[in-house]
Amino acid sequence: MDVLINVFVALHIIGIAALLGGFLTQMKAMGAGTARFSPAMLHGALTMLVTGIALVGLNQADDQTVNNVKIGIKMAVLVVILALVYVKRDEETVDKGLFAAVGGLTVANIFIATLWT
Repeated sequence: MDVLINVFVALHIIGIAALLGGFLTQMKAMGAGTARFSPAMLHGALTMLVTGIALVGLNQADDQTVNNVKIGIKMAVLVVILALVYVKRDEETVDKGLFAAVGGLTVANIFIATLWT
């Protein structure tokens, strides 16, 4: 079971890398007002959602303690990110504030995951 959990953790990290990497590569464009949500950002957020749900189930099946409040907050933040990216995915440019909000929420989700013990 530990190997399977570790595989899903690795996939979860790949998802966050795609989401955050997509944001960081558009930082210069955001300054110019031409930033847009890339497909990598959408796929990264979807990967995080699916692997996160799988991780909760696998950890509970392995009788490990799961902080449901933390997971609920992380999922709520991720659903907001996913909704924003999904709705605006086909637009040529995205408002600076909206694009910055997705980046800020992504970083906040990372800090919730790592600092909340």
